[in-house]
Amino acid sequence: MVLSGKRILLIISGGIAAYKSLDLIRRLRERGAEVRPVMTAAAQEFVTPLAVGALSASHVFTDLFSREDEQDVGHIRLARHCDLVVVAPATADLMAKMANGHADDLASTVLIATDRPVLVAPAMNPKMWMHPATRRNRATLSGDGVRFVGPAAGEMAESGEAGEGRMAEPLEIVSAIEGLLGEPRPLAGKKAIVTSGPTHEPIDPVRYIANRSSGKQGHAIAAALARLGAEVTLVSGPVTIPDPAGVSVVRVERAEEMRDAVLAALPADVAVMVAAVADWRVASAAGNKIKKRPGEAPPPLQLAENPDILKTVGHHGARPKLVIGFAAETENVADNGRAKLERKGADYILANDVSPATGIMGGDRNRVKLIGREGSEDWPEMDKDEVAAKLAALIAAKLSA
Repeated sequence: MVLSGKRILLIISGGIAAYKSLDLIRRLRERGAEVRPVMTAAAQEFVTPLAVGALSASHVFTDLFSREDEQDVGHIRLARHCDLVVVAPATADLMAKMANGHADDLASTVLIATDRPVLVAPAMNPKMWMHPATRRNRATLSGDGVRFVGPAAGEMAESGEAGEGRMAEPLEIVSAIEGLLGEPRPLAGKKAIVTSGPTHEPIDPVRYIANRSSGKQGHAIAAALARLGAEVTLVSGPVTIPDPAGVSVVRVERAEEMRDAVLAALPADVAVMVAAVADWRVASAAGNKIKKRPGEAPPPLQLAENPDILKTVGHHGARPKLVIGFAAETENVADNGRAKLERKGADYILANDVSPATGIMGGDRNRVKLIGREGSEDWPEMDKDEVAAKLAALIAAKLSA
């Protein structure tokens, strides 16, 4: 419960990104934070106070002139009785009000009345974000001490629109909140290497050998280590999920590229090898697309063994103090995990059953068995973010021992 006891005043302004505020509320509350929401009139056109109230388990404040909420100067109470004010999403209009001291509704009045830190997550069309007026407003707010997270670049809600302006993802905002509230960072000064996702081993320029790994678990572990203060290098195979906040990402395709990137990141204090690296590659990939010809048999594929990255790190001259691997199995999970622990030179193996029926590979939840030299322990089924947080806490404890 990283944010246990912390009071977050969340201001939701109007924009399609307001739907992300619902997930942000959930992420904050699962970390122990108390969330009090304020919604602008425009925000209520995109998400309802009913949904926001249900997720926050709190009264939703919407009206500066509410007879009930303002009988004890409610906007001042809201502005002061919190540890942090978060504006997500922050529209160009609300940023302009903040920068110029306007206070014509509850949200803008609270923002000008607060003496607490303010974190802003902008969300708008790229042209609006790049407009000189918005850039001036951002500079003004930064000069006033307002902190920013995002925006990111990518596709917009509007068809054919892309560029910088997407609101930061909820977990990225959570990471920024944790940093601002000064939570203990037991891994500060430590270096971590994490691998994530699949590898793609080319057959020809079009086809490749791969697996069903989504990268969700590896990315979650990298983010959890960064939240505890570690300097994290994430070596990622091809994935379709966002980069985690506060992490240096090295993108690779093939197993050999992943090995080289991991070795280049040494020395480190901990290495967590989560990637589902292909065991084999085509010995000689075709330079052109292999054509199917009527009446001819498929061409044989000569396979070569890929480098064993976990074993390489586990026996390296600059071996990290702590080396952790994953064992994705479909049978004899515990036995195969223990054998892998010895063979690879790891300190811990997190073994899991990735049979199709479990839905773990590519899914959002995981069930692992932690296998160490002292014994093993079964972790209950959890969200992959929860598995990551639990593992990061274990790493912090081991490195500080």
